Amino acid sequence: MIEIGKFSQLKILRQTSVGLFLGDETGDEVLLPNKYSPEKFNIDDSIEVFIYRDHEERKIATTIRPKILLHEFALLKVNAVDSIGAFMDWGLEKDLLVPFKEQRQRMVSGRWYVVFLDIDHETDRLFATNKIEKKLFNEVLSVKEGEEVDLLVYHKTELGYSVIINDTHKGLVYENEVFRELNIGDKLKGYVKKIREGNKIDVSLRPLGYSHYNDPNSEAIYQMLLENDGYLAFGDKSAPDEIHAQFGMSKKEFKKAIGALYKNRKITMEPDGIKLI
Repeated sequence: MIEIGKFSQLKILRQTSVGLFLGDETGDEVLLPNKYSPEKFNIDDSIEVFIYRDHEERKIATTIRPKILLHEFALLKVNAVDSIGAFMDWGLEKDLLVPFKEQRQRMVSGRWYVVFLDIDHETDRLFATNKIEKKLFNEVLSVKEGEEVDLLVYHKTELGYSVIINDTHKGLVYENEVFRELNIGDKLKGYVKKIREGNKIDVSLRPLGYSHYNDPNSEAIYQMLLENDGYLAFGDKSAPDEIHAQFGMSKKEFKKAIGALYKNRKITMEPDGIKLI
């Protein structure tokens, strides 16, 4: 059966006036409209397509990649709101519906929200929800301490930032361990720092095992080096205002921090910057 909300590798069965009919090994078929069909093809060629329902609720194929797939989270913009819910831009012709009952608070047109793509198994229709918590499961964990994970920031709290881990679990990055600007919807790499009682997950934005060498400023610079291919065009000769704009610290604090990194043989001093060893 050709599944809704996912990419499928299907075989080209026949060409018609409206497009190509594609099929799988079960005998299920779906139309790929002319506007998405390749210019050159042969019958029995294999093609990867995304499956969803069009404005008339017919199962349809497209070669366009949507901004979210089934059972994934993403930050999307609301295009419109009407009597049944909010309609979000997910990159396809037909907007993605978030019914009112699936909205944590009433959505507003033009604003962005983190949502989860789900399917109604009774109607086989896709819908989105921004009741994020009910789609995250920490009862059984698929991650362990020290593991690198994919993160999506979805909420700011008094303690820090709530993050989605590997599209599955809920985690927390503490405010006092954030050394860069974070925004709702940011996707980034992180590390499982600690698993506390109740399978609560503390997350670090920088690799573990380095913090005992230095102060927070050194850690922040070290993380920026990792995120910038191991090089930053800042050094002893950089202007104080440039340093503050980039790192949020004074030149004195910056020099002390890179001095600690140099002493611990983490960086080398280059003519125009610092380089990770």
